[in-house]
Amino acid sequence: MKFNRRIVLAVAAAALALAGCGQKEEVAPVPKAEPLKVAFVYVGPVGDAGWTFAHDSGRKAVEAKFGDKVKTTFVESVPESAADAERVFRDLASQGNKIIFGTTFGYMEAMLKVAKDFPDVKFEHATGFKSADNMAQYDARNYEGAYMAGLIAGKVSKSGKLGVVASIPIPEVIRNIDAFTMGAQISNPKIKTKVVWINKWFDPGKEREAATSLISQGVDVLMQNTDSPATLQTAQEKGKFAFGWDSDMSKFGGKAHLASAVINWGGYYVQEVEKVLNNQWKTGFAWGGVKDGMIDIVTLNATLGNDVKELVEEKKKGLADGSFAIWKGPLKDNTGKVVLEKDKVADDDFLHNVTFYVDGVEGKVPN
Repeated sequence: MKFNRRIVLAVAAAALALAGCGQKEEVAPVPKAEPLKVAFVYVGPVGDAGWTFAHDSGRKAVEAKFGDKVKTTFVESVPESAADAERVFRDLASQGNKIIFGTTFGYMEAMLKVAKDFPDVKFEHATGFKSADNMAQYDARNYEGAYMAGLIAGKVSKSGKLGVVASIPIPEVIRNIDAFTMGAQISNPKIKTKVVWINKWFDPGKEREAATSLISQGVDVLMQNTDSPATLQTAQEKGKFAFGWDSDMSKFGGKAHLASAVINWGGYYVQEVEKVLNNQWKTGFAWGGVKDGMIDIVTLNATLGNDVKELVEEKKKGLADGSFAIWKGPLKDNTGKVVLEKDKVADDDFLHNVTFYVDGVEGKVPN
């Protein structure tokens, strides 16, 4: 029997076509999106307490929220000198980080300079006052935590003398000293506050020396605007009281720890990173406080009376709902000059320019 060659070829082709009907066409995999690179620059070591620790807790909140959508990095103990800070910011921008947070006042000028050279990178600067199209500002109303600490200090102090271990004489720190004093004056209008400046944010040795000096002057309750637990530890050793600052320092203070004024940066950092991911980021200024969930006072000493706790809760509630203002006249500085008229409530412009001690704080603000 002879076969027609054309018929055989046609049948073979049809068979091959039928055999392929059940096969799925292979689709090339969609490439996975690269994670958003987010960087943080810290003035001190992360450690386990204080300002830098609180910021790093915020960084971890970003990782927990976004998972593999982000890749975070940090550089710690970066000096505020222009050359050091600029080098670090420039290096991080060159590595492809798309948003960079600088977490101390002294980074402002260096960040501003680098931001001009990297217009596609978002920069955010904590506690400063300069911005650009791609550089925003953010801060926490630390004075609210200081005020609530003062409410407790005024009730506890038996000598009527409070002490503050202070870092750098800028409005941010002066506000905290003033607010601490005003809070204490609610219970004891005659209370006095002594201040020792160490001109550093983090120096446990100098912090300890300053705390010791204040105690030798009759101070029995201490607050700090520095980053280590040294002030609290010194109070514990000397049988005095003190507060944790920026993070919960209760584990360092034993019986000396009255409470900790804390900053919760996580919510803000998550918000800003989400804006970058959604292409919604804009420059501006954010200043969060109790009502934003950024400022709180925690781990109150168990020996404090209910009257103290109720007073703190009352003022905290007022700060949260806006019914209470810390900075309300009449208010005088410690030379007797009226700085805020009766019933006038300070606006943010006023607060940004607080360079005076209120009545009750001893001494002069350093130049």
